[in-house]
Amino acid sequence: MNKDTELIVTLNSRSMFSEAIKTIRTNLQFASVDKGLKTILITSPEAGNGKSFIAANLAAAYAQDGKKVLIIDCDLRRGRQHEIFNIINQTNAGYSNLILNYKEEIKLSRYVIRTSVKNIDLIPTGPTPPNPIELLSSRNNETVLEELQYHYDIVILDCPPVLGLSDTLIMSKFSDVNLVIVASNDTPIEYLERVKKAFEAANSKIDGVVINKANVKGNIYNSYYANDYYTSKDKES
Repeated sequence: MNKDTELIVTLNSRSMFSEAIKTIRTNLQFASVDKGLKTILITSPEAGNGKSFIAANLAAAYAQDGKKVLIIDCDLRRGRQHEIFNIINQTNAGYSNLILNYKEEIKLSRYVIRTSVKNIDLIPTGPTPPNPIELLSSRNNETVLEELQYHYDIVILDCPPVLGLSDTLIMSKFSDVNLVIVASNDTPIEYLERVKKAFEAANSKIDGVVINKANVKGNIYNSYYANDYYTSKDKES
């Protein structure tokens, strides 16, 4: 899929996929009606499941609903939100540098980039640090996120895959909802079980699972909510 066509919700807001993403947005709103929803963490068991793709399109769905949205590319090792939104990932800015250099008087505008999509801002990864885990678990990161949440209606954390890395589990303490993206007919169920156990070990939980890359030939879009999991089926491209 070409990078400039990944924002399907923006390109075709009435497509089957767009409706699926909007249903996820609606389900999240209903599920969080009593506690409020500000920060959504999105991850996957492994690379290639489509987590960044879903994160960007969910951001677009919220933006279309009039929400002011910030995407933070927390995948400091292999982030790609700057590719999806076609912006430069500057080596002297980005999320890693913001955490490292954060002070109360810092100008956030140096690190936050306004995208071409109305109501969506982005903080790309910045340069890959030698110590991503230490950076993400720092007090500076906690303070940065508290400050950023103050300025936005919705903050989406695009985090690394869970298996083999601790980055996402660290970030889960800052989120209101944790969504895991899996690839239909590709992600082994045991991988999802391992992710579930990893979240539990970190005193967190999976709030929803989104099935990506599902083939729904000849069928209308299908989405359902059950057992604390959200499921969305995407048309095979």
